[in-house]
Amino acid sequence: MPREKFSLVIITRDNADTLERCLAAADFADEIVVLDSGSTDATVEIAGRHGARVAFHPFDDYGPQKQRAIDMASFDWILNLDADEVLSPGTREVIERALEKPDAAGFRLPRRERMFWTVQHRYSWRNGHLRLFDRRRGRMNDVPVHAAVEVDGPVKTLRRADFVNDGDGNIAARVEKINRYSSGMAVHKLARKQRFSGPMMVLYPPIFFLRQYLLKRYFLSGWAGFIASTIGAFYVFLKYAKLHEARRPEKPR
Repeated sequence: MPREKFSLVIITRDNADTLERCLAAADFADEIVVLDSGSTDATVEIAGRHGARVAFHPFDDYGPQKQRAIDMASFDWILNLDADEVLSPGTREVIERALEKPDAAGFRLPRRERMFWTVQHRYSWRNGHLRLFDRRRGRMNDVPVHAAVEVDGPVKTLRRADFVNDGDGNIAARVEKINRYSSGMAVHKLARKQRFSGPMMVLYPPIFFLRQYLLKRYFLSGWAGFIASTIGAFYVFLKYAKLHEARRPEKPR
């Protein structure tokens, strides 16, 4: 049965280290759209080798930049990936079956995280992310830092498909990322006049660690899972700590 045609949409900036694997695993897309924001490495060359339609726009924020790329696509169905995300073997067949007669406005794909020197164990909990959707019924939201697609209609999860987030190849990269993200979230919470909660800063990080390590079975990934759970708990702590810092009066000089 013929399936719906779809466009693979990616935004890039200096992603030469991961883009080749991303595009090679998703080369069954009917179109590849890459919106670049000023790469100085081989990113654009790699995209061109895979037949991508490449455009350029200065980066302002993740959500608006993604939406620009989505708006450039030729087809209504969109596979929205980051440049460091790689579809797992077997995911192509699941996506193509889902698009033969799509019965939802969008489909979630479970995501496995790279945990430094390994990849999240397949039998640990994989969070589902809405990555395949009908753009006539959805678009990017305006949430800072963690902007995502929202659709008007039912969403289903393709359980037998998944993809790997191939970023954060070492602990330093993960810590650098959570430092940036927590600063962005603190600014967002401050702008929304969210009050600082001391009990949440104290209690939620250990709860988050236990949820990740035990309930989501990160322990199956050995020490990498323990370290990832600990850094995740630290990220939760940083969000509240930076909000507390931002709400304090300026330090006297």
